[in-house]
Amino acid sequence: MSNKRNYHCHFCGWMPSAAEPDGDWDHCPNCLASVHRADENGYACGGTLHPVSIWVKSDDSWEIIQRCSLCGAFHSSPMSKDDSPVKLLSLASKPLSMPPFPIEKMEQMTAMMGGQGDVRGYYYE
Repeated sequence: MSNKRNYHCHFCGWMPSAAEPDGDWDHCPNCLASVHRADENGYACGGTLHPVSIWVKSDDSWEIIQRCSLCGAFHSSPMSKDDSPVKLLSLASKPLSMPPFPIEKMEQMTAMMGGQGDVRGYYYE
């Protein structure tokens, strides 16, 4: 965690304005990245924790899922009120904009799973 007055993101270069109140962050509110301080065994890692997704916990709080560029470990970080809403929405919508299959194959995949195979009725009526 870093004090806002001394915070400088090593990944995007962002710094808070002098008018912002004091507080603590464990990731950059602009790019949502942070430094991976220790791996799963407690050894210093130093890799970059890049945001890869978000998840909504059972208590309806949101957390940012990050993956380390050095060791590959995953980490979750609570969302801050200071986080960039544009970056958060971009991260949340990424799976919808880049599905793991071609959209053109949706009817074929639905049929393979035992469904009707025709999705036109749901979208075009």
